[in-house]
Amino acid sequence: MSFEKLGLVPRLLETVAAQGYTIPTPIQAQAIPVILEGRDVLGGAQTGTGKTAAFALPVLQKLDAAGRKGKHPRCLVLTPTRELAAQVGESMAVYGKKMSLRSTIVFGGVGINPQIDKLRRGIDILVATPGRLLDHCGQKTVDLSHVEILILDEADRMLDMGFIHDIKRVLKLLPQKRQNLLFSATYSNDIRGLADNLLRDPVMVEVAPRNTAAEKVDQVVYPVALKEKKVLLAKLINDGDWQKALVFTRTKHGANRLATYLEKGGIGAAAIHGNKSQTARTRALAEFKQGKVKVLVATDIAARGLDIAALPQVVNFDLPNVAEDYVHRIGRTGRAGSSGMAISLVSADEQKLLRPIERLLGRDILVENIDGFAQNEADKDEETFVNFNRRGKGPGRGRYSKPRQSGGRPGGNSRNSSHSRARSGGAGNR
Repeated sequence: MSFEKLGLVPRLLETVAAQGYTIPTPIQAQAIPVILEGRDVLGGAQTGTGKTAAFALPVLQKLDAAGRKGKHPRCLVLTPTRELAAQVGESMAVYGKKMSLRSTIVFGGVGINPQIDKLRRGIDILVATPGRLLDHCGQKTVDLSHVEILILDEADRMLDMGFIHDIKRVLKLLPQKRQNLLFSATYSNDIRGLADNLLRDPVMVEVAPRNTAAEKVDQVVYPVALKEKKVLLAKLINDGDWQKALVFTRTKHGANRLATYLEKGGIGAAAIHGNKSQTARTRALAEFKQGKVKVLVATDIAARGLDIAALPQVVNFDLPNVAEDYVHRIGRTGRAGSSGMAISLVSADEQKLLRPIERLLGRDILVENIDGFAQNEADKDEETFVNFNRRGKGPGRGRYSKPRQSGGRPGGNSRNSSHSRARSGGAGNR
C-alpha cells in the first residue's frame, strides 16, 4: 500500500515523499483513514512503529481543511515527557510546513514567558506535558474550550508517572464533543479504564501482539557480577568498536556514575535523567546523535520518546523493575527495517526480574558467557549462579553457551531464531 491510497492530500504526500518515505508502516496504514473519518482510536503501538506520523498526518489534514478559526488550540497532544513533546512538535512542524497551521510546544524545565507569547499570538496545535499545561490553564494563558481533537500519546507512561489526576483535570477543561485518540504500548487495567471513560465507540488499531518486543532485535543476556558490570560494558564497547549505544540504568545517580566511569576510561558518554536541566538533556542528546559521544546513559523516564535513528545497540545495565519497560527499552533499536542488538548485563540478584520479562516475551532470552566475567559472581551462592541458564526443559537448556574469546559484535553469531523480521519504510518510525 502507498500513502496515496490512504486519502492524504497532495501537499502532505509531497512532504512525506520529501522525507524519503514511500510505504506506510502498518499502524499508519490502519490509523490514518480511520482518523480522517473522525473516529475515536485506541492505538496499540510500541516505539519505532511510525506512530507519530500515524496521527500527525491526518490531524494536520483535518485542521487545514476546516480553515483557521481563531487563536485558540483546536488540537491538543498530551505527552509524558519533554523529549517526546519536542519530538511530536517537530513532526507537526515538518509534516505541516506546506500548510498555514500554527503549532507550539509547552513543557516544564524552561521559562514560561516565551510560551505565553506564542500562545497569545494564536495556535492551532498545542503539544504539551500535563503539568506545564495546567500551569498555563491556571494563569489563563491558554483556552482549551475549542479543542476538537485530543491525543494522549504514550498514555501508559503518563499513568506510570502519576499523571492520571492531571489528565482528569485537563479533560474537564475540554469540550464534550471532540475526537479522541489514545496511544499506548501496553494495556494495564488503568489504561483500559481510561480508554473506557475517554473513547466513544473507538476503532482498535494494533500492529503487534500486546507487550511484545520489537522485531529484528536480537536479545542476549550476559551473566556478570554486580561489581564487574561497568568493566564488562567498557569491554563490550571497546572490543565491538561500538559507535552508538543507549544504556539504561535504574537510577539517576547510577546513570551519572556510569557516564563518569566511561568518560574516565576514554569512552565518550553523557547521562540524561530527570535531575538534568532541559538544556543539558537537549545538549547531551544532540551530541549523541552527532556522534560526539558514543554512549548515552539514561533512565526510563528520561529516555521515553527519544527518537534516535540507526541505533545498533541498547544495553540494560540494570534490568527494569517492570517487565513492560524492557519492551520499551529494546524497541529503540531494530527500527525502520534495521537490525539491532539488545544486551542485558544481569547479576544474580536480578534473576527475579529476568523471569517476568521472559514470560512477557513468551520465550527465554539467550544467555552467553564472557570469558573472565561470568564466573566472578559473588552476590549469590555458587549453585544459584551456576543454574542461571537452567530454566525449564528442552533442547539447548541446562548449559551455558561457549564463552566468547574474541571481540566484535557481542552475541552476533548467536541469533534467537524465534525473532520475526519486519520491513517497513513508513513515515517517521517514531
